[in-house]
Amino acid sequence: MEDAVILVDNNDNELGTMPKLEAHIIGALHRAFSLFIFNSQKQLLIQQRAISKYHSGHLWANTCCSHPRPNEPLSKAIHRRLYEELGMSCDMQPIGTILYNEKVTDDLTEHEFDHLFLGFTDDDPQCNPDEVMNYQWISLTELYKDIKINPNKYTAWFRYILNYFEKEQFEKWSIGII
Repeated sequence: MEDAVILVDNNDNELGTMPKLEAHIIGALHRAFSLFIFNSQKQLLIQQRAISKYHSGHLWANTCCSHPRPNEPLSKAIHRRLYEELGMSCDMQPIGTILYNEKVTDDLTEHEFDHLFLGFTDDDPQCNPDEVMNYQWISLTELYKDIKINPNKYTAWFRYILNYFEKEQFEKWSIGII
């Protein structure tokens, strides 16, 4: 069941499970999470997805994002995945949810009820090369400027989340204002 996602309705009520690839092919709404980790310089940790990922390889994304496994609490899933991808751990706090439906290829769609979490650390990641090919700490000003100039360098969901919340909200989160 590790490659299964939890299907949900628009209120995040569980409806069942489905293989992850199938859910992305048919665009089924499923539960996900996205982590945003800032350092003491108010820089966001972003990652460049491994080229071998089945979609959005080589693109830049938020710190970490994934799906909880069936019967896995979000509180465990976020820490499991952060360690699997970036070899990191830090305290995380929920900052909200967002629902989006974004094409990531001609054949795949990210239709997710996404739980957003915020964390803080000055530790650098130890990237798992099967998941992450690069990382960087970036100021929000530089990030928003680069996304405007080079949107195709970034994943569809990351652009959507940044656009939805706008820079001012992320600036508040970068200093711990929820």
